[in-house]
Amino acid sequence: MTSSAFPRTIILPSSVCEQAAEHLEHAVQRAIDGAAAPWRAFRGAEENHGELPVSIVEQAASCLLVLAAESAQHLRPSALRTLIGVALHLRDSAEAVRRPTVTSGPW
Repeated sequence: MTSSAFPRTIILPSSVCEQAAEHLEHAVQRAIDGAAAPWRAFRGAEENHGELPVSIVEQAASCLLVLAAESAQHLRPSALRTLIGVALHLRDSAEAVRRPTVTSGPW
């Protein structure tokens, strides 16, 4: 029997979940591949106290970066920065739980 050393879920602040859900809704409306599942998950994140599967967080980050690329010509710079900021926050949060724990003991 094997198990992963990395957590399968991550807890995100409610403000990040709300922003991600809002941006993911736009991604769904623009028919960006893979945006529907994370959108549903982030819409229901409040019920789960912001706990989401890491894979969904990674998928959401990817979809938001695609949305940013496709929308760059049509968004105000501040709106584009916000969108990219949310995507990078999600990506960094997912990467943080996948990094191995640094040990302080001798090798």
